[in-house]
Parts: sequence; structure tokens; C-alpha cells
Amino acid sequence: MPRILITLGDPAGIGPEVIDLALASGEIPPGHEIVILGDRRAGIPGNPDTASASAALAALDEAVEELKSGKADAVVTGPVSKEGLQSVGFPFPGQTEYFAAAFGVTEYGMLLAGGSLTVGLATIHESLASVPGLLTEERIVRIGKLTADFLKRRGIRHPRIAVAGLNPHAGEGGAFGDEESRIIRPAINSLNLTGLGDFSGPGVPDAIFRDAAQGLHDAVLAMYHDQGLIPLKLLDFDTAVNVTLGLPKPRTSPDHGTAFSIAGKNLANPSSMIAAIRLACELA
Repeated sequence: MPRILITLGDPAGIGPEVIDLALASGEIPPGHEIVILGDRRAGIPGNPDTASASAALAALDEAVEELKSGKADAVVTGPVSKEGLQSVGFPFPGQTEYFAAAFGVTEYGMLLAGGSLTVGLATIHESLASVPGLLTEERIVRIGKLTADFLKRRGIRHPRIAVAGLNPHAGEGGAFGDEESRIIRPAINSLNLTGLGDFSGPGVPDAIFRDAAQGLHDAVLAMYHDQGLIPLKLLDFDTAVNVTLGLPKPRTSPDHGTAFSIAGKNLANPSSMIAAIRLACELA
């Protein structure tokens, strides 16, 4: 029986609520052992502090130890406050980078999966100004391979993956930038040589997600965080799941934050947590 860990996240946020609602929903697949990690007593709903942040970090550390030791098969992480974690010594920009470092993985990526869209990110938690300098053919090829592998694990034998351009109108033939011809198109050519799927583009960023939502693509590779997450959250806010690609064990997370302002008020929607647990069970 696969053992699935769920970390509470920051106990002052909505993590404990959405986890309880998800497990009581009747929508979690049977045949899995579900184990919750974290100290609910360390946080007062809506009032985050260093104690609640420390509890969130302790749960993450415990999850990593169980995964490394073979005691668990997957982890679902509850929402945390990045600011809170960093106030207690957390040196990472997010949980994605934390898990990659914990497992010593350099070939990793962030992907969001929803009912309408699946989006892989070439760059993750980076400033917008730094994105053009960070984009390389190797980086795009890496996320392309990881995204294709994820889709294959979900039963899509020959994935159709659209690659977005960086600039408006995908550069308009160089009028608005040359990253498409200089970096992105060579990466697409390299990806197509792998035989992992059909990679197309560079696509016009303001149109490519509509085509994917209509079923013309199985996934989109976005060049930066908000390029991919804005359309995904517009269409799939309640059901989107964050997946860390490249880890030896699956890690998923609901694609929403701690929502401290509504914590403890019975307003939280568990749909994304349900989806995250279901996907972790599937991947495990």
C-alpha cells in the first residue's frame, strides 16, 4: 500500500482546513496510507509567526527524511509562507528548490497541472528582469524532457508540447527580440530529436494557451513564472496542482497560498488539495 505524506504547511494558514476537507470528501483514491505531518498547535489561524513558520519547516524536513529512508512513496505539501520560512533561516525561494536541494537533484523543474492546462516552466522564482539572461537552450531542453516524461507517466504515449516564445508576437521575426531564433527554436529542434514527443513553436504567447485549453496541445512550456501561471490560474485555479519534476519520489502541492486572511473562517476551498492528493496517489 503506497504511503502518501501530507505536510500541514503553515498551521496558521488554510492548510489544516483544506487537508481535513479533502480527506473527508470521499474523493481520495482507496488503497493508500495517508499520513499527515506537522503540528497544528503551533499556529493560530490567521496569525502567522515564527512558531508557525518553524512548524512548517519541521514538517518539510520530516517528509524528506521519510522519503529518503524509503518509508514513504510521495509527499503532498501544504501551503507555506515563503517570507515566514525565510524568517526562520529557510534559504530557498520556494519549496521546489528546497526539495531539489534535499535530494541533490540538479535536473529538476516546476510544472502546474490543471483540468484545462498543463504548464512547464523554463524559469521559476526569478525576477522578470533576469529571465532573458537565464534562458538557455539547455534549460528549455531540460524542462521539455521532464514535461514529456510527466505526460508519459500519465498515459500520453506521444505528447504534443507547445513551446511559448518569450517576446510579444514570439519576437515578430526579430523586431521585438531575438531569443526565439537564437535560443528557443534551437531548443525545440533538439527536443524533437529526442523522440520524446512533438514539440512545436515558438508560439505566440498570448494565443498558445487558448489552443492548449482547446485540446490542441497536451502541455505548454512557458518561459517564465507569470507567463504560465496567469492563464493556468485563470482557467484552473480551484483544481491546479504544483508538481516538482525530476525528484526520485513524487511531490505535489495545491496551487494556492496560505490565505491567512480566511484561515479558520470555513471559507477555504479544498479542490486544489484534493487534486494534489489524487495526483500524488496516481504518481506513487
